[in-house]
Amino acid sequence: MQQQSFTLPEFYVPYPARMNPHLERTRRHSAAWAERMGMLDSRTPDGGLVWTADQLAKMDYGLMCAYTHPDCDGDVLDVITDWYVWVFFFDDHFLEEFKYSRDVKGGQKYLDRLEKFMTLPGEVAPEVTNPAEAGLKDLWERTVPSMTVEWRKRFITSTHNLMVESIWETKNIELGRIANPIEYIQMRRRVGGAPWSANLVEYAVGAEVPDKVAFSRPLEVLRDTFSDAVHLRNDLFSYQREVEEEGENSNAVLVFERFLGNATQESAEMVNDLLTSRLRQFENTALVEVPALAAQHGLLPHEQLAIGAYVKGLQDWQSGGHEWHARSSRYMNQEMDAAEPPSPLLAGPVGLGTSAARLEFRPGVRKAIREHTYVPERPVGHLPIPELHMPYAIRTSKHLDASREHTIQWQRAMGFYDAVPGVEAGGVWSEHRGRGIDLAHCAAMIHADATLEELNLSTDWLAWGTYGDDYFPLVFGIARDNLKARACAERLKQFMPLQGRAPQPVGPMELGLADLWERTAGPLTPGGRAEFRKAVDDMLDSWVWEVDNQAQNRIPDPIDYVEMRRRTFGSDMTIRLARVKALDLVPAALYQTRTLHELVTAAMDYAMFTNDLFSYQKEVEFEGEVHNMVVVVENFLGTDRLAARDIVAELMNARMRQFEHIVANDLDDLFEEFDLDARTRAVVTRQVEDLKEWMSGILEWHVKCVRYQDAELRSMYGGEQVQKVFSFLPQGLGTSAARLSWSGSR
Repeated sequence: MQQQSFTLPEFYVPYPARMNPHLERTRRHSAAWAERMGMLDSRTPDGGLVWTADQLAKMDYGLMCAYTHPDCDGDVLDVITDWYVWVFFFDDHFLEEFKYSRDVKGGQKYLDRLEKFMTLPGEVAPEVTNPAEAGLKDLWERTVPSMTVEWRKRFITSTHNLMVESIWETKNIELGRIANPIEYIQMRRRVGGAPWSANLVEYAVGAEVPDKVAFSRPLEVLRDTFSDAVHLRNDLFSYQREVEEEGENSNAVLVFERFLGNATQESAEMVNDLLTSRLRQFENTALVEVPALAAQHGLLPHEQLAIGAYVKGLQDWQSGGHEWHARSSRYMNQEMDAAEPPSPLLAGPVGLGTSAARLEFRPGVRKAIREHTYVPERPVGHLPIPELHMPYAIRTSKHLDASREHTIQWQRAMGFYDAVPGVEAGGVWSEHRGRGIDLAHCAAMIHADATLEELNLSTDWLAWGTYGDDYFPLVFGIARDNLKARACAERLKQFMPLQGRAPQPVGPMELGLADLWERTAGPLTPGGRAEFRKAVDDMLDSWVWEVDNQAQNRIPDPIDYVEMRRRTFGSDMTIRLARVKALDLVPAALYQTRTLHELVTAAMDYAMFTNDLFSYQKEVEFEGEVHNMVVVVENFLGTDRLAARDIVAELMNARMRQFEHIVANDLDDLFEEFDLDARTRAVVTRQVEDLKEWMSGILEWHVKCVRYQDAELRSMYGGEQVQKVFSFLPQGLGTSAARLSWSGSR
């Protein structure tokens, strides 16, 4: 046996694996089905077989599905197992036919045809020409009669992603390119099979997620955390096979090795820590956010039961998937007999009264405790900013001075400088603060070609978003009142009507949003209006998410933080402001492609990490904030602020290099794939240029803005006025957490 690359770490497996009683029946069925579909006769380019009957038996997908779906009946288990036989055959066949030869065009043609076998009502599949097509056609016909059209569409999307994004892996192998960690996690969801598996869980448990909440944050997080945990676990088990034997470079252990320069064992431990963190995020979402979602949407009992069955099905999959990985011949470290019972959940003392003692044996328990024991207002001092890669120039609007004066008048008219009920310190902002933030300068760089009216609108949106980002922690965060925060966010959404009229606005948040919506939405088509409103809705929901974390005194999971920070920073909203005139000129499907999705999120991450570096002292020392990437990295890695700072900076630089790579290598391919006309190509190209100036402008604003400088911070927070502000807050031992985020803009 080949020597292992590393010792597998101790895994966090919070739920015991169980076995479906129909295992032997399904083993026989799936072997016969694979043979009938022609999978055991399929030849590789060198004349060998993709699979033999013996290889299929050793991989034992029947065992996998019996573990991952322990409660379904025999007929359903047969269908589920056949789906997994098909998807693994597809993966191995595609590897032999297209990945080894780096045949990108041939692979794309193969995938385009394969998709046609997933039909919607009224569509007809083509004639079968190979085992992958035969298997997909057969499975589709056996599965979809019991599922709704909404489920079919979701399943088609996840199947499309895992097939089509294989091209991304092929291109990276061809270029010898290894993804950065954020890109890898995002792309692994698309190219990996776990979102697809989550769809099959609905079929297996006989309960579909209600379509009206299927794309809500809690359900998205359940899918994403499930997917990330499945993929990270697979990467740990498959590292030797994929990286050392097959020459693949899409593996989290390898990504961490290259990004951090760590040894393989250390990288494996770090991947396992991230896996554990994602499982804890799953638990937090299921126990905290899902019940709140049910109450918010008034879900009926049968809808709540469906979500409960779905959550339990995902939990069963995690435990069963781990057990199968430990036993399958497909992966490393295969020393257990498949006939053995599932491994014990925990080592250590057992029996009545020993549960607390066993906690020490759970991987990641100390980190889990650390997440909820954050001590705010640490005297961290100024954080020196390391060298940041910025290849793009800065331009500034000629209307800057006029817009500066306009926005101060607008802020005053909206009541931004007035006292706010419930805030004993007075108002959230003052005119001095409004001028010091100088958001017109930021807008003038990210929208350099705007007319004065457009620049004023952009500046006012930035002002409203920044004010709101201060308002929520001050008004709701200190009091830990997430119910009122949610109610406030839901009422604010009413001031962006897609049809009809908004209520009468009260207070600066409502007055500002009502004014901005009228100025923004009027010229837009219905589609553009809905798209822009969703960006603002997401930002509002993200502010509630921050209050939820404050209520738990919880430092977010790293991946959840990155994805939600894009919303709390208002990234989507401000980017859309630059392309507001073109919201209906570019096909919506274009923005869902890997190319544009990665391009936009890379830009978002660069900008928001910029803010986290510059605002670290302000947020940590003076505001007791936990929502900062440096803090998240400090907590996750157990490191100091300077080491965490360097990792954040390198993530920024890696995302910028990825942005440059996409612009140089992938945009033209995207234009050709969608056969875009000259006008649409020009619009997208202009949007890419806007993203460049969006990033460079935000960086320059942070460099020039006085609000993040040590002297300004001590002047703002260290005088008699600040002491008066804090006088109304709880004082004494154990009360520091109650004084989080009294004020301040990110």
